[in-house]
Parts: sequence; C-alpha cells; structure tokens
Amino acid sequence: MTLVKIASTIVITGFLHLTIQAQSQQRARDYGIHIGVLKTGKLNSITDVNGITVGHSTVKKGDSVNTGVTVILPHQGNIFQQKVPAAVYTGNGFGKLAGSTQINELGNIETPIALTNTLSVSAAMNGLITHTLAQVGNEKISSVNAVVGETNDGYLNDIRGRHVSEQNVLEAIKNATSAQVMEGAVGAGTGTVCFGFKGGIGTASRKLPNSLGGYTIGVLVQSNFGGVLTIDGIGVGEYLQKFSFSNELLNNVDGSCMIVVATDAPLDHRNLMRMAKRAMLGLGRTGGIASNGSGDYVIAFSTFEQNRILHQTNNEPKEIRNLHNDAISPLFMATIEATEEAIINSLFAATETLGIKGKKVAALPIQQLLPLFIKEKK
Repeated sequence: MTLVKIASTIVITGFLHLTIQAQSQQRARDYGIHIGVLKTGKLNSITDVNGITVGHSTVKKGDSVNTGVTVILPHQGNIFQQKVPAAVYTGNGFGKLAGSTQINELGNIETPIALTNTLSVSAAMNGLITHTLAQVGNEKISSVNAVVGETNDGYLNDIRGRHVSEQNVLEAIKNATSAQVMEGAVGAGTGTVCFGFKGGIGTASRKLPNSLGGYTIGVLVQSNFGGVLTIDGIGVGEYLQKFSFSNELLNNVDGSCMIVVATDAPLDHRNLMRMAKRAMLGLGRTGGIASNGSGDYVIAFSTFEQNRILHQTNNEPKEIRNLHNDAISPLFMATIEATEEAIINSLFAATETLGIKGKKVAALPIQQLLPLFIKEKK
C-alpha cells in the first residue's frame, strides 16, 4: 500500500468515525424534551437554512490539549465577492470577536465565520485570510475582514500552547457539510465548560408556517458560560445544587458564549440586529447570566440571495428586500427558541472530558434528570 493510499485510508476512517458519532449523539428531543412551540427544521440544525455548511477541526493531544475550530459558511460561492447582510450584537463585551466593527459599520460579512479559543483568534484569522485570498476572483484584493469568535477553553485545554493552526481552519472549511452538525465536545467546543458541566457546540432550528412566511431560522452556539441551568423551564441547576456561586469550585462563572443566528428571510442589517438581540433572551432562558468576564456575542446573517452585496459594483443603487417590521416578531420567537435549544443540545451531546493538569469535567447527568421531566408532564 502506498503512502498516498495509507493517508487516504486514515482520512476516510476518521470521516466514518465522525459520521457514526454524529448519528449516535443524543439530543434533548431524543429524550422527549421539546423546547418551545414552533416546529423545527428537518435536521433541527443551522444547516436547515439552505446553502449553509458547517465544518469542524478537533485538536486533541493526550489529556492536555482539548480545543479546535468550527466554521460556518453562509453560502457555497465566493463570500468575499458576494457578501451577506449581517449584524453583531454584544450581550457582554468581555471577548475578542474579530471583524465585528466592520460588520456593523458596513452591514455585511465577507468571509466564513470561525469559532475557536481565545488565544487562537489570530491563527483562525490567518486561515480565513488564506482561504479568501486563494479563491478565484480574489487575486487583487488587499483587505479581508476575517470574522472570528472565541471562548476561553483554558480550564481543560493547554490554551497557552496555542495548538490551533491556520491549517485547522482550512481543514474545517474543507470538511464543511450541509448534513447534521456534530455537537458537544467537537471543534471549537472540544474544551468548553457550561453550567459546570461539559459544554460545546450545539445547534437547533425553527421553521415558520407558510402563514408567517415559511422562513427558516437556524442557530449554532459555542457554549462556555455559567449561571443556574434551566431546561425547558425546570430548574435543573437548583435541583442538582450545582450552580454559579453555590460553592468555590463553581464560583468563577466567566467563560463566554458565541451564538450564530442564520435565516433565509429577506432582512437588512437593522432587522438582523434586532434578531440578534433576541438570541440573548434564549441564553437567559437556559439560566445564563452573562457574567462580568463572559464574552457573549451574537452574529446574525441572512442568506436571502437577492440581498447579497456584490464586491464589484458600478455604484448604482441596489434594491434590497426587507420584511416589514410587523412581520418580524415570529422570527424573534424562532430565534429565542432555537438559541435555547441549541445551548441545551450542546450539553446533551457533550461527553465527560479529561483535561490539563488532571482536571475533569463531567457530562450532564441526563438519566438522573429525566424523572424531573416525567414528573413535570404529569
């Protein structure tokens, strides 16, 4: 067997392992916990929004390195040449969200969105820049607004070692797919902690009925924050006596949550900003408190093709489609529900993780909690 064939075998085996893992992951709805009242999309994932793909690159070395990259691509074309309307809302600004000022100044995104750890933002930016410069049609560009969000995974990860590379970002982009998103301790969620349990990547979606436009709203989160965990209105954190400030171990509730909201509804920057604000209500419904040292950001964008902003223009006015303000409320509700469920899914899918210096973070004790929901239904 040649070296090329051996390498191919390793890649394929790894892909099959990830596929099997994605299929076997259990989510809140698999246990009969249905959050909210609106219907989900087919996959209950951000990839239910047509054209969106998500990719991960997970970096694990022994117990000390638990980190990675997750990328979200708004469409499959040249994003720099066909930018998408977008907005960034800051729930609490203790974070390093690269590219946010230009997004809100110009109202659009021109690269994939990358999520990683706090000290790897620069590596992720380099990866997005390399990807963008290499695309056909971008040969003459000399400025790229790379969009990178982060949370601090230093409790479980050797964050000072800066183990995420530019190549990890390119790998995540190459692996991006429109299939069901892997959740939990994967990609940018490999080393995160949420409500004192293992957090990670989570996703969910909502599909509005045709009478309300038929639009899809998808959310993806990187959960790494604290508070008093609440699942579908039930005080789980209080029941387990495991919540912020309940003891010295959990006294530090800082961490961050990155929230990415996508929709196919025709919206401009202003209404995307309004949607982004509602995502924080979804975080609040899970018991999150947006603590002093938590960087809680929402990136919202629309994939509606007619509203894409072309890089090359003739300076002629462009017609933008935008829902009337009176039609926005259902999208607000969908954003809140999908954000709440995405965060809960990040906990349900995560697995116990051993980290640097012998630290260990347990997974959410799902079986212990299920009687709470059965009792509630009765």
